[in-house]
Amino acid sequence: MDTNVLKAYALIVEDGTFSAAARRLGISKSMCSKYISDLEESLGTRLLTRSTRSVKPTAIGLEYYHKVRRILDLLEEANECAKTESSSTTGRLRIGSPVSYSLRALQPHILQFLDRYPGIQLESVFDDKKSDLIAEGFDAVIRIGDLADTSMVARRLHSVRCLVVASPVYLERQGTPEQPSDLTNHMVLHYTNMGSAATWPFQKENETIWQKVYPHFAANNGEIIRAAALAGHGIAYLPEFLIREDLESGALVPIMTGFSRPDMPISIVYPSRKNASAALKAFLEFAPSMEYI
Repeated sequence: MDTNVLKAYALIVEDGTFSAAARRLGISKSMCSKYISDLEESLGTRLLTRSTRSVKPTAIGLEYYHKVRRILDLLEEANECAKTESSSTTGRLRIGSPVSYSLRALQPHILQFLDRYPGIQLESVFDDKKSDLIAEGFDAVIRIGDLADTSMVARRLHSVRCLVVASPVYLERQGTPEQPSDLTNHMVLHYTNMGSAATWPFQKENETIWQKVYPHFAANNGEIIRAAALAGHGIAYLPEFLIREDLESGALVPIMTGFSRPDMPISIVYPSRKNASAALKAFLEFAPSMEYI
């Protein structure tokens, strides 16, 4: 149930009028009245008796008010505790993440984290190379794709959908591959952070096909791979968050749709939670909410 409805009910009982409650909530009197009508309908009982001058709770309504007030007080106490903990968490935090993912998917979450933890001094480093977490002084890094064996702690946050795409100009000039093996006869644009070996995974029913490709162009940055695909230089295997607008406009076209692609994992990697700073612990607790929409 919407807590605004419960707040409206409690204020009406305390102030004795819809108008006063509405002013305190910053809503219209009609909206306040609708809240209560909907509440009474959902409960199947009348909570308030109305007169031209005042509003009073029924016997059931008074009992309901006392329970609602306790709930609202507990909620307010919980909110204040959370705010106090967030504002008291301090320290420096250095997080590394890929450029394209950071700008297109991570950016709003970074701003939310800053709002929630004003005492943390966050340095966000956008870098597509596979940074040495310890040597370069990172507290944690975000990785796209399958992870190499590591002594670090790795937690999978979520996954992103991937597509094989090309521009209509390229397909008209070079033809459209129908199956993974056809890629050996095409110009391929390879995002190297997918893995050191230039192989692309495809799925057909329960079988995974690892197709070797021979890149015409390779780079560790998704934006330049996207730009090359848009310019008609070849076929690319890219995450959906990077090319969503291009798909909608038709500038890039998905191909080999009879084969599915495994989703690309997004993970956060860090040394250990055992001796983690308060700032890093706060980020690790926040990280699961950082899903691209």
